[in-house]
Amino acid sequence: MKLLKRIKQFFLMIGYALTHNWLIRLDHVYLTLFGFLRIKLTRARRHAWFGYMFILPWLIGAAIFAVYPLFYSLYLSFHTAYYNLQTGITTVFVGFNNYLSISRSSILLPLFFNYLGKMFLAVPIIIVFSIIIAVLVNNPIRLKGFWRSIFFLPVIITSGPVINELSNQDAITLSNLQNSDWFSILSQALPTWIGDPLQLVLNSLLFILWYAGIPILIFLAGLQKVDPALYEAASIDGASPWQKFWKITLPSIMPLTSVSVIYIIVSMSLFVEPGGLLENIRTHLLVGAPDSAFWFGYGYAAAIAWVYFILMVILIVIFVFIFSPKNPKKVGKFS
Repeated sequence: MKLLKRIKQFFLMIGYALTHNWLIRLDHVYLTLFGFLRIKLTRARRHAWFGYMFILPWLIGAAIFAVYPLFYSLYLSFHTAYYNLQTGITTVFVGFNNYLSISRSSILLPLFFNYLGKMFLAVPIIIVFSIIIAVLVNNPIRLKGFWRSIFFLPVIITSGPVINELSNQDAITLSNLQNSDWFSILSQALPTWIGDPLQLVLNSLLFILWYAGIPILIFLAGLQKVDPALYEAASIDGASPWQKFWKITLPSIMPLTSVSVIYIIVSMSLFVEPGGLLENIRTHLLVGAPDSAFWFGYGYAAAIAWVYFILMVILIVIFVFIFSPKNPKKVGKFS
């Protein structure tokens, strides 16, 4: 008992020292900062204070390991930066020269266009596929949990080294589709800026559909929240299953497409495909030999990363705007 009392007194002393010093002085009514700034503590402010204290370790970690590197990379993107063992990173301000060099690159620029084209084709395919599977699995069928696990299994595979092995064995492509005559005719007939992304999507169609695991669960959770009384009322009004889908099901889960779009774009953008855009970006970011053909300095690598990040944000904004519900009040109206 004496030991417990001593431990309690020790923690009370620490708490008192943290709340009664030259920086912070906390009493029952006022919070004094730096000895002169007094803030009246209402109940709401007191609760907010303890909340901020609980998340303070995370805020410090985020500032050190996320916010600072983010802005430092932005700073490097406007400089030519090299590392020296004696002086550290040496920077020379070059303005937008790194970004202008990227715009004139014969290697990176086509990869950026292919990335945009692939996303504009792949994201709608994944969203439509996810909605269809979620609606089917949501029906009263046997082994519903088993089918959910089956469609979620690719998420586990793509998050590990298994997907790399499957990619090396060319097991994520549809070989029959690649070898068909109409596939080559279609890719030759279309312009390059359409044909190359379309060919990229069709070559990795099976792999793209693997990203539907999380969106399927998201839409399935949304479908289970839809009030069954809406479907009963629609049946009484004589609505067909097709009308129920377009007037009740789809408007009810449309707000969830924003979360799904963000997940799909970020996940597909962060996956390193052999010969893809992110592999080239990683090559510029990680290569350390100044005599390498890909070595243009840390500033050039940071500029590539920021261009890639800006394109991701633009894609997210566009798709969220496209898929966001325009008039949610029309849910359940059949006229």
